[in-house]
Amino acid sequence: MTALTQADAPRTGDRQYHIALERGELAEYILLVGDPGRVAKVASRWDAVEMERSNREITTATGSYRGMRISCMSTGMGTDNVEIVMAEVMEITDAATLVRVGSSGALLPEIALGDLIVSTGAVRLENTTDFYVHPGFPAIAHRDVVWALESACRDQGVKHHVGITATASGFYAPQGRQMRTLPVRYPELADELRRQRVANLEMESSALFVLAHLAGLRSGTICAAFAQRTDGTFLEGAAKEAAEARCIDAGLAGIHLLWQVDTDGGDTLARRGALIDRSAGSSQPLSGAMPATREA
Repeated sequence: MTALTQADAPRTGDRQYHIALERGELAEYILLVGDPGRVAKVASRWDAVEMERSNREITTATGSYRGMRISCMSTGMGTDNVEIVMAEVMEITDAATLVRVGSSGALLPEIALGDLIVSTGAVRLENTTDFYVHPGFPAIAHRDVVWALESACRDQGVKHHVGITATASGFYAPQGRQMRTLPVRYPELADELRRQRVANLEMESSALFVLAHLAGLRSGTICAAFAQRTDGTFLEGAAKEAAEARCIDAGLAGIHLLWQVDTDGGDTLARRGALIDRSAGSSQPLSGAMPATREA
């Protein structure tokens, strides 16, 4: 590869051009959210905040939570924004673990408004990742992150589902929503995905999974169901705030569990096996939580 030019990798001094961060300002455990306003909600749960910065739609906080150094960043909406954030984060971290905490529309009737969905992988209904991999390349969440997020949901006793997510390139027509002002090319998209047992629709995860995989990093996603596409309902008010809070708490607990395992020696397989053995020896789910509905 030829040397990178300034146009290839623009900087503002030592800072990455879009995220406005330099090496040392990000932790190696990072929660990603779409909404810049969600960063403060995440950071309010930490023990301390050491750094806060905003540039464009990207807001970042770094601090500590139960012994773990942690960061939270907003990506804005869409895989194009995720690509920019991921590319620049990789330049100033060593081996980051990235967990998306977001919102989505449920596609399966058994997923209620406010339920959480842990993604095992994503259908790539976007073209950002086509510039990195073959169109048939899978977008898969890292198994350690899937396990940690599901374990966090079980421990917290929240209703959750584990399944395949679809990532669209937009919110309205790209997700098959009906519109009064514009024609929609694929109005049956949500029904088609439902028949294929896809759990939910959102706009970021496939880029996160593909790029993290290519870089040898761990990534995963947990989303709250803000919309139910089978009956056309949408969360509002206090119910929406409560669902967002559950999702943040589960994402934070999940990434902290990964940090704990890494700190203890990194043997997630052994940790999963121990949990399975505990579960098999009892008729009750782990930690008294309700069992997950599996979509994949």
